Amino acid sequence: MTQSEPLGLETRVEDGLGRIVLDRPRALNALTLAMVRHLRDVLTDWTSLGLRAVTVESASERAFCAGGDIRQVRQDSLAGEHEANEAFFATEYEVNHLLGTYPVPVVALVDGICMGGGIGLSVHGPFRVVTERAVLAMPETAIGFFPDVGTTHVLPRLPGAVGTYLGLTGARLDAADALHVGLATHLVGSEDLAQVPGLLAADPRPVEQVLRSVALPAPGTSVLGEHREAIDRVFSAPDVPAVLARLREETTPWAASTLELLESASPQSLSVTHDLLLWGRQRDLRACLDAELAAGRLVSTSPDFVEGVRAVLVDKDRSPRWGESLYRGTGPDGRLLWA
Repeated sequence: MTQSEPLGLETRVEDGLGRIVLDRPRALNALTLAMVRHLRDVLTDWTSLGLRAVTVESASERAFCAGGDIRQVRQDSLAGEHEANEAFFATEYEVNHLLGTYPVPVVALVDGICMGGGIGLSVHGPFRVVTERAVLAMPETAIGFFPDVGTTHVLPRLPGAVGTYLGLTGARLDAADALHVGLATHLVGSEDLAQVPGLLAADPRPVEQVLRSVALPAPGTSVLGEHREAIDRVFSAPDVPAVLARLREETTPWAASTLELLESASPQSLSVTHDLLLWGRQRDLRACLDAELAAGRLVSTSPDFVEGVRAVLVDKDRSPRWGESLYRGTGPDGRLLWA
C-alpha cells in the first residue's frame, strides 16, 4: 500500500512497518499544509493496522526536515490570510500529538538538518536515531517566533536548564550533544541508516534491541556537556533579564558568544519563550500544544515575526530591526497577555 503527495511526502506500509519518507529536497523537506494534513490522515488510518512500528525518514542527503514553511506563514500573515496559518499550525500540532501518543513505536531516522518542525516530527516518539551528520536546533527566537511543535513540553524536561538554553539561544546540537541531553536515543552511521527500516521489519525482537544491534557507541565528548555547569547556573535564572545579567558576569568565550546570540534575537520572542517553557513544565503534551497554538495566533501576526523571517529567510541580510515588544506577560492560566 503506497500513497504519495506531489509536494514532497511518501507514505507506505511494508511488511508490517509504516514508513513516512519526506521528499522535498530543494526546500530541505520544509513542511507545508498539504504535507501535515496527509501525515495526520495517514497516521490516523494506520492506528487500526496493528503495525510493528512506524519510521519517519528523509529521502534527502542534506536534511531530515528544516521545519515548517515559515516563509509561507509570513506571506499569509502579510496578506491577512490568518485562517491559513491557523490551519497549518493546528494540523501540524495534531501530527505532533499523534506521534507522541501513538499506539506502536515511532522511530525517527535523523540524518542532516533537523530544526523546528523537524524536531516536532522526531522528538515525540520513543526512538530517535541520529547519524554523525545530524544537526538539531530550535532557532525560532532568531526569526521573531518561539519554540513550538510540542517543544514547550519537551525542553523543560531535559536535564538541568538545558531546555531553557536551547529554547532561548537556538543553539545547534551535533549527534554527541543530542545523545547527551536525551533528544537522541541511538547513533547509527549515515551509511547504515537506510538499512534500519528493513531490519525493523524483518527482526521480531523488540525495537530497542534491533536498534541497539546496529548502534554505534555514544561519542565520548559533547561540547554542550562541557558547558553544562555554566548552562545550569545561567539559564536557571527566573527571567530573561536575569539570564542576561548572569551571562555578563561570566568571563568565558562561551558566555560571550551566548550573550551575542541572545542580544541578536527578538526580545519579544525571548520573553514569550521563557514563559512558555516555565508553564510547559506543568503541562502535558496536549496542553502545551494548545498553549502554543494560542500563542502562535498572536506572535505570527506581530511585527517582529514578519521582520525576523524577512531578515533570515527572505532577504537573508541577517539584520533584523526589532520593534517594541507587544508581550505583556502571562495571565494566571498561562495565556499570553498582548498589547
